[in-house]
Amino acid sequence: MHAALYISKTGLAAQDVKLATISNNLSNAATVGYKRDHVNFEDLLYQIQRQPGGQSSQDTQLPSGLQVGTGVRVVATQKQFTGGSLQVTEQGLDMAISNRGFFQIQLPNGETAYTRNGEFHLNNNGDIVNASGYLFQPNITIPENASNITISTDGVVSANVFGQAAPQQLGDIQLADFVNPAGLQSLGGNLFIATASSGDAQTGTPGLNGLGEIIQGSLENSNVDVVEEMVNMITTQRAYEMNSKVVSTADQMLQFISQNL
Repeated sequence: MHAALYISKTGLAAQDVKLATISNNLSNAATVGYKRDHVNFEDLLYQIQRQPGGQSSQDTQLPSGLQVGTGVRVVATQKQFTGGSLQVTEQGLDMAISNRGFFQIQLPNGETAYTRNGEFHLNNNGDIVNASGYLFQPNITIPENASNITISTDGVVSANVFGQAAPQQLGDIQLADFVNPAGLQSLGGNLFIATASSGDAQTGTPGLNGLGEIIQGSLENSNVDVVEEMVNMITTQRAYEMNSKVVSTADQMLQFISQNL
């Protein structure tokens, strides 16, 4: 069977994965805190028919040899943690991070997850939670008779409590950061968990040691560039068509042989 058939098959499969990734990026173009995925390709093993640098005679060497590739594969999809634009909402529990850092969320199993989505709410106990009802970490409880919740750029949460003349401090927000954020594992729901590749979370006060400041009343939009994704979609489609053409050409060559020999 013609080797080009199998090589082009790997190209079709790789472009399928890239198109699925582009589709996911576009579908999350309006998702708060979403970070786009980028697909990384690598070529497959080579068939070495003549070794580069091999002896062509006693005193001469092959300048390049003969190496035939066997195709391509998707080796990784990488999150790109560039910042998204900020959207002002004027909601007291909406928060955005101006630079590096993640909010910490406690999962039902007790594990800590991380997110850039700053849409937070209150549960029936007055605890700050995300849209799925998972507790914000460190846990901060807003009293029932509190008003005018204020969150400073360095994470101090305060509010006016009925019966108290001065605003009361209710807690401090700590952000987490990683040596390699791209190594985080995506859980869905705008959540990530740490892995051996990302390294352990390093927590600290917002605005210090490279961590971003907290901007209250704003949300970070998705960093998906719709125009860029559309261009990527076009190039992916053309690459898919060219690989399909290779399959068709190899089939015609085999057809010619079968009909004329």
